[in-house]
Amino acid sequence: LINYISVLGIIILFAGESRGQSLPVGTISLEDYYRRSQLAGQLDSTISFTVRPVNPRLIKGVKDGFYPDSSEQRHNILETEAYFQSKDGKLKGSFLPLSFQTQINSHHPYGWNDGAMIPAKGLQAMLSGGVYAEYGILSVQLRPEIVLAANSSFETFDKDHYDIIKARYYDFYNKIDLPARFGSGEYSKIYWGQSSIRLNYKAMSLGLSTENLWWGPGMRNSLLMSNTAPGFKHITLNTRRPIKTAIGSFEGQVIAGRLEGSGYGPLEPNIEYLGSALYEPKPNDWRYLSGMVLTWQPKWVPGLFLGFTRSSQTYSKDLSGLTDYLPIFSTIKKVKADEPINKRDQRSSLFFRWLWTEEQAEVYFELGRNNYSGSLRDRALEPNVSRAYIFGLRKLLPINKSLDESIMINLEVT
Repeated sequence: LINYISVLGIIILFAGESRGQSLPVGTISLEDYYRRSQLAGQLDSTISFTVRPVNPRLIKGVKDGFYPDSSEQRHNILETEAYFQSKDGKLKGSFLPLSFQTQINSHHPYGWNDGAMIPAKGLQAMLSGGVYAEYGILSVQLRPEIVLAANSSFETFDKDHYDIIKARYYDFYNKIDLPARFGSGEYSKIYWGQSSIRLNYKAMSLGLSTENLWWGPGMRNSLLMSNTAPGFKHITLNTRRPIKTAIGSFEGQVIAGRLEGSGYGPLEPNIEYLGSALYEPKPNDWRYLSGMVLTWQPKWVPGLFLGFTRSSQTYSKDLSGLTDYLPIFSTIKKVKADEPINKRDQRSSLFFRWLWTEEQAEVYFELGRNNYSGSLRDRALEPNVSRAYIFGLRKLLPINKSLDESIMINLEVT
């Protein structure tokens, strides 16, 4: 039995209008508020919410991204203004809200969509805050995150388990960097968090970032990018708002980043099965990640968003040519059954999101594949091999129109 409690508190120390800062992926209540407002017809229907983080300040009608509801009471603890600017008005900025999140797992480690927090037993807390500033086309967002966790010990393999059960566990563990426990004692770490430095021009932005990313239409899950782990260092070229064209509007992002290993191995690395060690140590090397997402909203079908994602990661020691640094623009790789697992890993997906504002509802679907290989015949005979999907449905049911009260029905299957 796993008992899991997650509590998030956002404390606003300063009152003032937000500037161009992004809304961090996973910001409880606020992200859902904007998407729910879109269902209710109160927000720009050309925004896909499939390329995040979003910049709420650039959404038409939104004045303050962290206080979108003008009727909500504000609590200015320090009784000062968050917004500041130079005398000539060229330098502008604001202090970011101080966010404090706690989590308690009473029996076993657990965690999902909680960013820099780790799966750990016991009490855990994450603190973040910072400052945003812009000067002309240059913007800087500094929002580090501090994580503290008790990381208590817990029962692992049952002594009465059959050896084959342990062998099957390591079949999975050897293909993923997912520690059961991050060390043998208390855990603490400081991350750059939701920080970035960018050059912004109209609807486009180019920069360096460590922000969490979310690609695809899912609310609870994403096939390629989510906030179940900390953000990573990456170069990004992305849209800040939908780009309108003669055939509809587009949103997208292209990244190139560096992934570091956790540095933690399995709890019992010396287990053997039939005379052979079960654990296969991973290379002590960082991984290069490149990826892209593109979403199209056809002007002929209001509310419909069509998109695709693609990513590729390779250990740095295997990088040798331009196609290794820009594999997302190359042909899809075919993987043979006997190819080593530590070579390039590619994933791709197709998705759609259909928004019906008149019905205050939406439906979305994403289909992805990992290391695609084989012919059309192979896909027909074994469609579930290396495949994943997400299906979701959301509907607002008004219960008191005079008070603007509704019930949200939300279904997502992964």
